[in-house]
Amino acid sequence: MAERKRLLVRSELAEAAVKLLADQGFEETTVDQIVAAVGMSRRTFSRYFDSKEDVIVHMLAEAGVKLCAELKARPADEPPVVALRRALSVFTSMSVGNPAKMLRVSRLILDTPALLARFLERQSQWQAEMTGILALRAGLDPDVDLRPAVAAGVALTAFQAALRRWVDSDGSESLDEVVDQALALVGPVIELGVDAG
Repeated sequence: MAERKRLLVRSELAEAAVKLLADQGFEETTVDQIVAAVGMSRRTFSRYFDSKEDVIVHMLAEAGVKLCAELKARPADEPPVVALRRALSVFTSMSVGNPAKMLRVSRLILDTPALLARFLERQSQWQAEMTGILALRAGLDPDVDLRPAVAAGVALTAFQAALRRWVDSDGSESLDEVVDQALALVGPVIELGVDAG
């Protein structure tokens, strides 16, 4: 029960933070404004997050855990590009379930240098974990063979390009479709990237 309440409070704070950060801008928004929006104290905020930046970083961390878990759960005989696309659905499904929030968060991350730097840092961590998963699936040694790392990096870069396109379209295009297009362009590289040949 206590954990459920904790998750609800964290979610409420994160929701308020994202809305204010997106509406007012990252630099212009203060923690005091965030806590005032939900009627909580600054002390309560600090129990859940270290800073306003930490709200976004926490969201990215959760998404990354789900992305890697989904990739690991894909059938072993599934082609790498299909497995990677299914794993990336962790992100694209958020645009279907709550497109306005996903658009706000994505724009905020891509357009705020400090948040973009943290996003890229997280992507690097995801790439390392995805490399290990792809190597295991293909029976390759990631310390010797570059192909799994290249495949993971290319897939994440394609996703980021698709996300930028979706944000620039103000969400008028389907994120799922744009990600499909991006991965179709790099599909041969990803397939070759983990082909044990």
